[in-house]
Amino acid sequence: MTDTYATARSMLADLAAKKISARELLDAHLARNAQVANAVNAVIATDLDRACRDAAAVDDARAKGAALGPLAGLPMTVKDGFDVENLPATSGNPMFADRAKDCADAAVVATARKAGAIIWGKTNVPFMLADIQSYNAVHGTTNNPYDVTKVPGGSSGGAAAALATGVTPLEIGSDIGGSLRHPANFCGVVALKTSWGALDGRGHVPPVPGQYVPVDLGVYGPMARNLSDLKLFWSVLHGTPERTRRDVKGARVAVWREEPSWPLARDVRDAAERAGKALADAGAVVEFAKPDIDGAQLMAAYTAILTPIVALDFPEEMIDAFTAMRDADRVLMNSGGPEAGIAAFRYRASAPYREIAAAQVVRERLKEKLADFFTRYDIVVMPIDMVPPFAHTQDGSFSERTLLVDNEIRPYSDLLNWVGPASALHVPALAVQAGRTPAGLPVGVQLVGPWNGEDRLFDFAFAIEERLGGFAPPPI
Repeated sequence: MTDTYATARSMLADLAAKKISARELLDAHLARNAQVANAVNAVIATDLDRACRDAAAVDDARAKGAALGPLAGLPMTVKDGFDVENLPATSGNPMFADRAKDCADAAVVATARKAGAIIWGKTNVPFMLADIQSYNAVHGTTNNPYDVTKVPGGSSGGAAAALATGVTPLEIGSDIGGSLRHPANFCGVVALKTSWGALDGRGHVPPVPGQYVPVDLGVYGPMARNLSDLKLFWSVLHGTPERTRRDVKGARVAVWREEPSWPLARDVRDAAERAGKALADAGAVVEFAKPDIDGAQLMAAYTAILTPIVALDFPEEMIDAFTAMRDADRVLMNSGGPEAGIAAFRYRASAPYREIAAAQVVRERLKEKLADFFTRYDIVVMPIDMVPPFAHTQDGSFSERTLLVDNEIRPYSDLLNWVGPASALHVPALAVQAGRTPAGLPVGVQLVGPWNGEDRLFDFAFAIEERLGGFAPPPI
């Protein structure tokens, strides 16, 4: 039986050696999805006719000795925030559920397909990709494969769950508020939040289909079960050769695991410290340090920039439609019930220009401070979430929900704190696993580096993965 938990690289090697055909490998992943679909609900749409034709075409080309792309014959799924030919993004929005099928591939999807990937399905997300869990009125709830009573993270939650269950070896995610990093953290996989502008966002929803504009803060990036596969996929999506791995001995590493206004559970703090020790064991010079950045000031600027962007994803006619649905039993949307959501969107859409401009000025100053910090340190190791995977929390609005951080009740929105610096300041962050909690749940860290410093982050991440074990399949 084909092992769908094998690495992408080993699958590609077997394909190249003709030990397995692209069609057989596709069938193995479809069978694995059938095994876990009811329990996890990661894959929410498929185009098997197209996938089978594409797999057959790769097999025929390989039999004829034709030149093939670096992902030729590898089956994969794609987050439902990206358009895929015949599988337009719904982004968990009922208003997009009946979109015409004749959409073009999103830019990053087209790159993967050109490299030979066999794209067969879409993975679940929250409504308009705007939550740290993955549920919506169109496709229901995705569960964490390590504990189905808990969230897989969001918004790339279905993507991370599919990776963790062996349903796909690679995925493509997006991130504006941790949407690559939260799910990787909670589902035991790895992901790269790229520098702002590194990859083309055309074909991503939001914005509203057909109304693409570059989105401040929004980035797109690869996901995988292990760093070697992640590095391969990053090179494919970015269109650059893989960089040779470099030693981290003597490199300067800061561990930022305390911030006065940002709570942190003990299990998460322990993971950050384990990651720091792993890097020290690899020869890096590790210190507990942070940039000269006030967390509260950064988050004020970040949210001031973020909230109007979220609001602008909802045109007036969509808001009016939600108004018409106000008597419905429930609208599954990140902002909570219809009344709260409509008020929030209208407020955010009217955010004063001066407020946004002032936040951008603050951000530029903070960028300068971070750049100065990176003259003394190579990377910063940070937590991703203030808590390990938490129970499904779908009642109330985003602003009304709370979470227990050890014995302290904190606002749900505090989940944005630790992912905020890399998002707000446009720099890359690589999510890597750092062991397990005493309850056996995944817990990771993010490695944050200077703008366009993605390649160097892998060197440090490999040192952590090798010493702390990396991915381990869930019990499901």
